Amino acid sequence: MYKLCKILVLASIASFVSSAVSAQVPGNQSDTTITSINADLLNIFNQKVPKKYKIAKVVVTGNKYFDQALLLSVAGLHNGDEIVIPGGDNFSKAINKLWSQNYFSDVEIYLTRLEGNNIDVEIAVTERPRLAKYYFKGVKKGDQEELTKKTGLVLGRVVTENMKRTAIDGIEKYYYEKGFRAVKVRIDEKRDTTSANSLVLNFMIDKGSKVRINNINFGGNTVNEQKLKAQMKGTKEMSRLTLFPTDDKGGLFDPKHYTFQQYIKDNGYLTFTKTRRVLDPYIRLKFFSSAKFDDKKYEEDKEKIIQYYNSLGYRDANIEKDMKYYNSKGNMNIDLKVNEGDKYYFGNITWRGNTKYSDSILTAILNIKKGDIYNLDILNKKLGKSVTPEGGDISGLYMDDGYLFFQTNPVETRVYNDTIDYEIRMMEGPQATIKHVTISGNEKTKEYVIRRELRTMPGEKFSRTDLIRSQRELANLGYFNQEKINPNVVPDQADGTVDINWSLEEKSSDQLELSAGFGGGIGLTGTLGVTFNNFSIRNILHKEAWDPLPMGDGQKLSVRVQSNGRAYRSYNLSFTEPWLGGKRRNSLSFNIYDTKFSNAYDPVTRTYTRVNANNSYFKTTGASIGLGKQLKWPDDYFSLTFALSYVRYHLHNYVIDYTLKLPDGSIFNNGYSNNLSLKVALQRSSISSPIFPTSGSNFLASLQLTPPYSLMDPSLTKSANPYQWIEYHKWKFTGEWYVPIGKPGGPERNKQLVLKAAAKYGFLGRYNPDLQVSPFERFQVGDAGISNSYALLGYDIIAHRGYPVYQTSDPTVNPDQSGASQYFTMFNKYTVELRYPLSLNPSSTIYGLTFFEAANGWYSFKDYNPFRLRRSVGVGMRFFLPMFGLLGFDYGIGLDRITPGGSLKDAAKFTFMLGFEPE
Repeated sequence: MYKLCKILVLASIASFVSSAVSAQVPGNQSDTTITSINADLLNIFNQKVPKKYKIAKVVVTGNKYFDQALLLSVAGLHNGDEIVIPGGDNFSKAINKLWSQNYFSDVEIYLTRLEGNNIDVEIAVTERPRLAKYYFKGVKKGDQEELTKKTGLVLGRVVTENMKRTAIDGIEKYYYEKGFRAVKVRIDEKRDTTSANSLVLNFMIDKGSKVRINNINFGGNTVNEQKLKAQMKGTKEMSRLTLFPTDDKGGLFDPKHYTFQQYIKDNGYLTFTKTRRVLDPYIRLKFFSSAKFDDKKYEEDKEKIIQYYNSLGYRDANIEKDMKYYNSKGNMNIDLKVNEGDKYYFGNITWRGNTKYSDSILTAILNIKKGDIYNLDILNKKLGKSVTPEGGDISGLYMDDGYLFFQTNPVETRVYNDTIDYEIRMMEGPQATIKHVTISGNEKTKEYVIRRELRTMPGEKFSRTDLIRSQRELANLGYFNQEKINPNVVPDQADGTVDINWSLEEKSSDQLELSAGFGGGIGLTGTLGVTFNNFSIRNILHKEAWDPLPMGDGQKLSVRVQSNGRAYRSYNLSFTEPWLGGKRRNSLSFNIYDTKFSNAYDPVTRTYTRVNANNSYFKTTGASIGLGKQLKWPDDYFSLTFALSYVRYHLHNYVIDYTLKLPDGSIFNNGYSNNLSLKVALQRSSISSPIFPTSGSNFLASLQLTPPYSLMDPSLTKSANPYQWIEYHKWKFTGEWYVPIGKPGGPERNKQLVLKAAAKYGFLGRYNPDLQVSPFERFQVGDAGISNSYALLGYDIIAHRGYPVYQTSDPTVNPDQSGASQYFTMFNKYTVELRYPLSLNPSSTIYGLTFFEAANGWYSFKDYNPFRLRRSVGVGMRFFLPMFGLLGFDYGIGLDRITPGGSLKDAAKFTFMLGFEPE
């Protein structure tokens, strides 16, 4: 059509002139006049000498949606323009420009009038039809919604070949990524009868069968193919359970499977790797991996294979050829022919350019010896080419002493046989001094709150360790998105200084706990709790600071009210100032609380009554004040805390332990008990993040003790209530380790598997052997309270997933058949968790976990056996929402609850937690 339109101007004008001009001549003019005009127009076409003409008038016809002025502007033809006929290209250019817009199916230019050197021009266009509706046929509804986004189709737009091709490409790509590699798309066009010049497009889609990866075969390799396949994180084989493996013939080579004869000859039954290898053609279980093929991931995986070969010393390894082909079932086989090359080893490594540290010190830190397998990645890591928080590399050694401009360049100096000698050429440069430290992105948090956490101070030498530590401290505040804490380092080698521009992104750190309900007989239940983690108490009287509350000074204020109708109620208020005085990391904390727990249930009426609630209850009122200090020795990860607390327990016809009796032989169930104690806690915490730690450790050792009243006054042991002033010494220890497994994956840098290992111990002792161990401050082991208020009832909750609360130390006794009437004075607990984050977004941190847990409690050292434990396994999820804090659940199976003939379901327990995670 385009060529035809161009010919209309250059070769067919004469055929249109007669009719066109006739339409422009008034009816009262003679035929002679018409003939004369026609002759003039014909002369324009027939003349051999080019002649200039002036456009007197130009109009556009046939346009419905486009403005005439716009089309004339695109065409480049205007009133008053001069054109040359023949020989000019104005008309052909105008057609080219209009045609290139893809809005027209036909473009024609007519000369409609000639008067002297003036001509009138008509541009006749035929607009393409527009998209009225479109449908995706042959696919499910969910796919139709996704395809609408992928195709980019917009109703009312002009239908072009490019639009249709783009839509088809989008559909094919969408299903291609899902594993449908034989998808076919056909477009059925229909005129829309409800709208002029409009089309309805029906995309007829045939997905075909999903293609999955059947086998990945390697040729030319001496390295175990299972290890090579393990490097391919994005290209996995499909699961398989068959007696007849599918045929792989037709590729680059015939795969050589590991036979049973070789398996027996190699004593393969003694190793898991060889057993899996021989069973692979018949049994392959891939529960958590997809077998769909992705071109991009496949190319990345080929690079990972080469990197793995390089790490084994094969520095010349390459993939000579690869091939993808299909088996008889339509699934994909992949053949990779590898050229491993020779295996290399490190030779002599020498140093050049170093003046700060000797060769021996640098060699010791590098820790690569002659004869070690050649691995360029290890060499670069030891030199500090890739920065890691762990440090321990050459670059870290220099940068921690201010040598920011330090550079290393490893150069191969000699390659002989299978050995490579290296010379490490160094440029130490000057020591850099921090010049400016700026902070941006903090809208609520005061700048001084941020600066007091920084270790990068103007005027001090640059230190990479201080930079990483500052980043960690800012993340642990909880006020900022830890993924966006970015120390932009701007060095200036000219004057030996460096600027550090901290870029932050604030996130919500306050928490709200709100629930309400009404139970028949129990009354109104609910919880209202608010925690402000970035509070400002000094601005509480300044109205202008309330937006909606005074914030930004880094203090913590928590208020919580909980009610369980007539059975339970609790009030709690706490405040923490982490930097008392503002100059040192000395913390001040204050807490007051009041709780009441009632035996309000009437077993006769099976209701909760007010009379029962008033006749039997346990009331706790207390307050505490604590002072903490960050220590400098052994290192500044240590902190020491002192806390003085007073608690008053009021028992009214309430038994907390049936074994505790008064001197007259009655059970202790009425009266007051007072608990005045001092607690000393020594902690070392180096975890990378408070919510989802990926590295570091946390150790906490504490001692809580009361005055030894009975030793000072022995007559107290014979008094009517020897528990009026309770006495004890309580020891606790917690150790937690976080170890990253593998390399970070995904767009988020900390998105990787993390192993958590924890060990916890507790012991409650007495001063006087004539008194029983305190009935309060004991350890409840099992289950998990969903509210920390229960810990205010006089005992510590030691959670054990998969078990109810138990009171016997014998794991063979099923705790389901025995309720707890007393609590332990000793406990051990060991936990191993494997965690993986599903989201590290500041608006919602979500991770899944699997766990193994073992715990138990005892009543004396005589019965203590740290290896006699109740065990459990299970899975769980954790959700950290800025507004609501922790929401988590675990499904645990108590292995020692499984009884002969019993079902696994009977040994399982669902544990829910809200606001905090019990010990």
